[in-house]
Amino acid sequence: MEKQQFKAESKRLLDLMIHSIYTNREIFLRELISNASDAIDKLCYKALTDDQVAVNREELAIRIVPDKEAGTLTISDNGIGMDRQALEENLGVIARSGSLSFKEEMSQAEGKPESDIDIIGQFGVGFYSAFMVSDTVTVTSRAYGSDTAYRWESSGADGYTITQCEKDTVGTDIQMKLKADTEEEKYAQYLEEYTLRNLIQKYSNYIRYPIKMDVTKSRPVEKAEGASGEDEPKYESYVENETLNDMVPIWHKSKGEVTDEAYNQFYKEKFYDYEDPILNIRVSTEGVVSYEALLFIPARTPYNYYTKEYEKGLQLYSSGVLIMEKCGDLLPEHFRFIRGVVDSQDLSLNISREMLQQDRQLQVIASSLEKKIKRELSKLLENDREKYEKFYQNFGLQLKYGVVNEYGEHKELLKDLLLFYSSTEQKLVTLAEYTARMKEEQKYVYYACGESAVKVDRLPQTEAVKEKGYEILYLTDEVDEFVMQVLHDLEGKEIKSVNSDDIVDEADKKNAEKQTKKNQKLLDFVKESLEGVKEVRISEKLKSHPVCLSSEGPVTLEMEKYFAQMNTPGEQAMKADRVLELNASHPMFEALSEAFASDQERAKKLSRVLYSQALLIAGFPIEDPTAYGDLICELLSGK
Repeated sequence: MEKQQFKAESKRLLDLMIHSIYTNREIFLRELISNASDAIDKLCYKALTDDQVAVNREELAIRIVPDKEAGTLTISDNGIGMDRQALEENLGVIARSGSLSFKEEMSQAEGKPESDIDIIGQFGVGFYSAFMVSDTVTVTSRAYGSDTAYRWESSGADGYTITQCEKDTVGTDIQMKLKADTEEEKYAQYLEEYTLRNLIQKYSNYIRYPIKMDVTKSRPVEKAEGASGEDEPKYESYVENETLNDMVPIWHKSKGEVTDEAYNQFYKEKFYDYEDPILNIRVSTEGVVSYEALLFIPARTPYNYYTKEYEKGLQLYSSGVLIMEKCGDLLPEHFRFIRGVVDSQDLSLNISREMLQQDRQLQVIASSLEKKIKRELSKLLENDREKYEKFYQNFGLQLKYGVVNEYGEHKELLKDLLLFYSSTEQKLVTLAEYTARMKEEQKYVYYACGESAVKVDRLPQTEAVKEKGYEILYLTDEVDEFVMQVLHDLEGKEIKSVNSDDIVDEADKKNAEKQTKKNQKLLDFVKESLEGVKEVRISEKLKSHPVCLSSEGPVTLEMEKYFAQMNTPGEQAMKADRVLELNASHPMFEALSEAFASDQERAKKLSRVLYSQALLIAGFPIEDPTAYGDLICELLSGK
């Protein structure tokens, strides 16, 4: 028995593959099961084209046999098997794929495109992942139609041997002598029933053939006649050959076969959630890239959803074999809340199947999913408003970030899904619903920002707009004002804040300018009495309230709050140029004017009180609340 050597390049590839290509050792089981499935597929394809090939499909299976005493793990199939030449060609030259060449041959023989022949393995390197966990790998195989079997054996890059042997049945047995445990890696775990069951359910649950293993179970021992009923029940262990995989994925079944309850149960078990999803989305697409998908919208926000630790992505399968636990490239950031699975046999995989090539196929699927998710959310909004609002409460903020991100690239896709609280309807409304109710003479779409709808409703700046009977959108999230700036207009109507000077009638504007000119010395005095105020002026917006705070320039007050939250400690945050607006018709302004004429120290105190009130109304903290309290007491006591 002469040991044969791998080719030089094969030696290098084997070493690279064992130490670099596969980043997760446990996937060796996935690769070997996929190869076993391929072998059975080949036998089935031959049976379809050759009347002399008889196959009992009920007997086709993959078997797992762990042996703790011997330290071996065996994976067997009753597929097409390999003769000496096939062993030499497929296992003697790394990266030669028997599955790929078989696929090419079948394509030519049947006149079908290769994409129509579903064989999982294409690269011929998956088998060698066994060396990541094994000292020695032995392959015993008997080809269909042959009475002779052969044994291929190797301990790695030093070479391999092929010898003739006996094997009672057609098919292939792969036996791995597992490595000894180290501090870094526990190889013995791959002989435990619990570990093997979990790995099969994780990676190979939807292989189309049964994966069977002897499983140890326990059962109560029947009591002998006349035995006392008070005795504690006794149990005995027994072994049962069990099928560990489901074989048919739920997303491959027709919609009529699966109930909503079954979809919900699948979601909860698959994604470890205790609540039913708000919505499940089924996708089956044929075309440039054919794929199936089953998507879910959770009923609640994951605890770490709005943190850097949260990882988006869909589980990605290729012909029922799990390739990636979370493929982030399949979901745009604005739909990162979606959970689910995508299964396609058309994807171009890299050599280890653990990562995808970034090609057009993946982009096509991602684009298709994005459109489908948008359509389903739009349907939910239209047909079940209550359920949509529940979804929006959890993930509406994500949609808003989506509008703002990438310079507004996705605003047209997402704007119809946004909801804001309405001043007139006193509930959440869509932008389309707002514009449909706009008065004929209304020039702008109005909004106001604040911490809550209740606080926004009481803002002094809203009075003038309300007097005209115009609806105002109340914005309560920090990102909302950025959203409005990105949207810019709706149905040709520009979006404006109630703080904007543009919305004021010409008559009110002229009156304010007149009052400002008349009281310029007082306004200059108030400005000099305060810190952090760029301008003090008579307001054209205020009706019954004495004061409000607004801003000039590109940074608004709400933006200042947002930047303050996002700011890194020690870094200077962006600030708005603050403008203090006073109501010349309010008694408080009259008191300020009198103090300015007779007691300028008191006028300074009144100016500070007015500014503090404006800060509080605008949702800003007072820098020194104690000093503010003392100042109020001084004024009330007449000091």
